[in-house]
Amino acid sequence: MLKVPDHQVAGHRQARDGKPSPLIDDAGRFYKPLQDDDRGSQEVAFYSSFSSNTRVPDHVRRLFPVFHGTQLIEASDGSGLRPHLVLEDVVSSRSHPSVMDIKIGSRTWYPEASEDYIQRCFKKDRETSSLSLGFRISGLQIYGNEESRLWKPENKLVQNLSAADVKVVLKKFVSSNFPDDPNSDPDCSFAASVYGGSNGILAQLLELKAWFEDQTMYHLNSCSVLMVYEKEKVLKGERSDAEVKLIDFAHVTEGKGIIDHNFLGGLCSVIKFISEILTSPDECTTKVCLQDSDKNTNDSENCTTEGM
Repeated sequence: MLKVPDHQVAGHRQARDGKPSPLIDDAGRFYKPLQDDDRGSQEVAFYSSFSSNTRVPDHVRRLFPVFHGTQLIEASDGSGLRPHLVLEDVVSSRSHPSVMDIKIGSRTWYPEASEDYIQRCFKKDRETSSLSLGFRISGLQIYGNEESRLWKPENKLVQNLSAADVKVVLKKFVSSNFPDDPNSDPDCSFAASVYGGSNGILAQLLELKAWFEDQTMYHLNSCSVLMVYEKEKVLKGERSDAEVKLIDFAHVTEGKGIIDHNFLGGLCSVIKFISEILTSPDECTTKVCLQDSDKNTNDSENCTTEGM
């Protein structure tokens, strides 16, 4: 039984303009329609290469969705049979997941792209926080203390956030008070259990960073980091089960022996923001201090911003 996912926060959430939306089943699988141009075949090629690449360590592989091949199924818009990527549904085991999609890199285009595509990407990178911060928030949803309360702002709103607002949203993501309340500042109550700890989001991002400091096989253009956790578990005193997954690989190119500085620089910028929230949760609630923080962990201090 296939259905449109409830918890997708970016991309084509609903079928429109001839572009079908993804689908999910009850077995924990996510069906992503293959794009008609080269992007579809490029994404299949990446997943096929990555899933069989013995040079990718297991602790890094777990940060990518499991690849189950491709399948021809009825498109969500009723347009007929269409090939789909079959992937792990990252949120299938969660009832009320808080989710944030962060597009990584100050440059979301790749050199081999057409001039028209490059100009469109550059315009969006310049108008959002991509160019200034090395990443942008593409979409998010945050559950409140009550199961029925959900904050899911329009994608255009979060994509155009300033640096200060990005910091505030990253704080709201791990706060107990409801995020759309204009009269309350984010309290970062869940920062330690979601961002921190040996299995938290920061630790997972640092594992990813360590790999990207060495790997030269892939350049991940316009890819996203998905951050997921369930607030209800934290409220009950249980582990947050915070998880990081990389998604969207339609623009991956060969590394050709060169480090992907564009992705690495953007990833380091995200790490820096999260590290500052962990070390100074009560500081700069509505304003972001972009100066280097002496309190950051050694690993996050060593983040390079080369290529940004």
